[in-house]
Amino acid sequence: MADKKKKAAKAGAERVYTDEHASSGLDAQLPAIECWPNQYSSNDYWIEVTTPEFTSVCPRTGLPDQGTITIRYIPDKLCLELKSLKMYWLAYRNLGIFQENAVNRILADCIKACAPREMVVSGEFTPRGGVYSTITANYTPRRK
Repeated sequence: MADKKKKAAKAGAERVYTDEHASSGLDAQLPAIECWPNQYSSNDYWIEVTTPEFTSVCPRTGLPDQGTITIRYIPDKLCLELKSLKMYWLAYRNLGIFQENAVNRILADCIKACAPREMVVSGEFTPRGGVYSTITANYTPRRK
């Protein structure tokens, strides 16, 4: 029984990711994403916006994360304004946030800004230690 307690204590002591790491960057103040009126709101059409130079910081190691972020959406009444979107993306440069959280936060902030009919945000991140990661977050409004 004492060996089990020692193993459990050792495993707990080796945990390097904390709850603070996990939630880092989720509540950070970021620039507003502006929008403009969609002149073809009667049509369903896709808009795709990509930045191949997205950077953020790993909240655990402090090392940079780099990747490509792609936003695909069907606008409703509003379209994302690209300059403000670029400034929004640039604000992540020194922000400690996990890649998964960054992609989901971008999706949430874009939904809040333009209320699209559908939206998909994906992040393809460059390898670290030989491991690639691609995170994809989807939004489709719930039907009543």
